[in-house]
Amino acid sequence: MKWENNRQSDNVEDLRGQTRSGSGFGGRMGGRRPGGRGLGLGTIVIALIAGWIFGINPLTILGVLGGGGEMQPADPPAQTRSAPAPAPQDDMGRFVAAVLGGTEDAWGDIFKASGSQYRAPRLVLFQGAVGTACGTGQSAMGPFYCPGDEKVYIDLSFYDTLRRQLGAPGDFAQAYVIAHEVGHHVQNLMGITSQMDRMRGRVSQREYNGLSVRVELQADCFAGIWAHHNHQSKAILEPGDIEEALNAASAIGDDALQRKSQGMVVPDSFTHGTSEQRQRWFHTGLKTGSVQACDTFNVRAL
Repeated sequence: MKWENNRQSDNVEDLRGQTRSGSGFGGRMGGRRPGGRGLGLGTIVIALIAGWIFGINPLTILGVLGGGGEMQPADPPAQTRSAPAPAPQDDMGRFVAAVLGGTEDAWGDIFKASGSQYRAPRLVLFQGAVGTACGTGQSAMGPFYCPGDEKVYIDLSFYDTLRRQLGAPGDFAQAYVIAHEVGHHVQNLMGITSQMDRMRGRVSQREYNGLSVRVELQADCFAGIWAHHNHQSKAILEPGDIEEALNAASAIGDDALQRKSQGMVVPDSFTHGTSEQRQRWFHTGLKTGSVQACDTFNVRAL
């Protein structure tokens, strides 16, 4: 991935070295994390990833995409937004800042074309645990987005697990993870998050899980949109990059993770989609570059 072609975002807060050590695996941001129990020591790495796959962003899981029309950003968080922090200077920090800058440019253009204005999220690099508007975030949860403060949080140690334990290496796979979380931010701006938030408790757990899958697959599709537009404007893609993203999407599918963690697959407990679904929706966004093509809520077959 030619990430050096991207502008580095100023919206990165580097709290590494300032955040405290986590309290172990299994942390979550509130809400219920399906499939989060019963993981033995032999599957502790899977527990970490399952924290991302099953428990990521529990306040964001909700919504129905309206068809077409002008994008209307939701109101910003009530709290005062602090001034942007300088981009980190180490290689991984600069990589994250460049990927975030690419998402800002891509979504900025998309929102502008719809007659609206994109409000970029902040991205927080942390280690161990960190305070957020959604509660205490921990490394065990994996990367997550908090709609309460409109920030993406990531402990970069997640990339080591993605590469070494799940067999999903590559810088484009890492960029896909960030673009997916930014996809949740886009959903928040579009009002999808608040719509589904109102569904909590109004539908059965099985129905809620089904809606969650549609939300997550749409975020995968939005990650594909980022790649489409970023490559058109900055020519970021190199041979093998798409395969890296598809491999990562496959590795973190609900079915793949359940087989590794519990030896069986329980479709009714899926919250993010199968490996095949995650690959297909990412590719849909990549191929079309269209928000309307990412309407996972009005299709029968995902």
